[in-house]
Amino acid sequence: MSTKNCFSVAEAARDLSATYPVWLCDVWGVVHDGRKVYPAAAEALSRHRDAGGCVVLITNAPRPSHVIVPQMHRFGVPDSAYDTVVSSGDVTRELVARRAGSNLFHLGPDEDNSLLEGLPVNWTAVDEAEAVLCTGLNNDGRDGGKMEAPDDYRPMLSQMQERNLPFICANPDRVVGVGDRLYPCAGALADIYAELGGQVEMAGKPYAPIYQVALERAGDIMKRDIERSQVLAIGDGLPTDIEGARANELAVHFITGGIHADDHRGIDAHAIAVELTTTMPGLRVAGVAAGLVW
Repeated sequence: MSTKNCFSVAEAARDLSATYPVWLCDVWGVVHDGRKVYPAAAEALSRHRDAGGCVVLITNAPRPSHVIVPQMHRFGVPDSAYDTVVSSGDVTRELVARRAGSNLFHLGPDEDNSLLEGLPVNWTAVDEAEAVLCTGLNNDGRDGGKMEAPDDYRPMLSQMQERNLPFICANPDRVVGVGDRLYPCAGALADIYAELGGQVEMAGKPYAPIYQVALERAGDIMKRDIERSQVLAIGDGLPTDIEGARANELAVHFITGGIHADDHRGIDAHAIAVELTTTMPGLRVAGVAAGLVW
């Protein structure tokens, strides 16, 4: 643990376990890479739970958490690594349900259709819609097809904005890492829609609703009220995980080996912490490491 410049920065997760009994941990880029588990990360989460801590996996995946759990099993994430999962998809369903009886257009791949099931709205073509639910690009290239780019959607998004359609973004991530490649996400489309002057509603990180749900779940698990000073956010995304920690007054353990790996490779953990606290006033950096390790 470094002690330069009047504050300490942990690199090993065990140094944070006692101080922060509740961990809100990102999934993609921290626990797995979209194909397989990071064994050291799973071990760190499991050991924190063995020590009496609580782990809530908090993900911007635009699918309900009950769909995400089997996927994590396929990637090799053990049940011992977490208590529960809260997804952007879970929060999105609540936002959509508030529009009961309305016509909505789904922009996104068919693989996200589980998010739509059972909601009290009518799924229609875009020209009949009163609002838009965006889970991503129709084809981001992950299935082997031609990769689309967010800018390919600018004409469609312009037409939506001209009709003043609210745009519900189920995944604020701009990109996601799968293996060693980055693929565009719904957040990139939301950025364009906002740039065009459109109204955007966000469900996941860094916005408050997903953190409120996660903290409520943690309180149920720990059987007590959770103070934010006891919560550690763990993640690799600066505009989502790290900004979410800052905006929601949580300490953060920044994992540099995820989507921002090229920007931080070879840089000292303490130097990264100083940079973060300088560029993001109010952020409390408890730890910095290339990967989540015990």
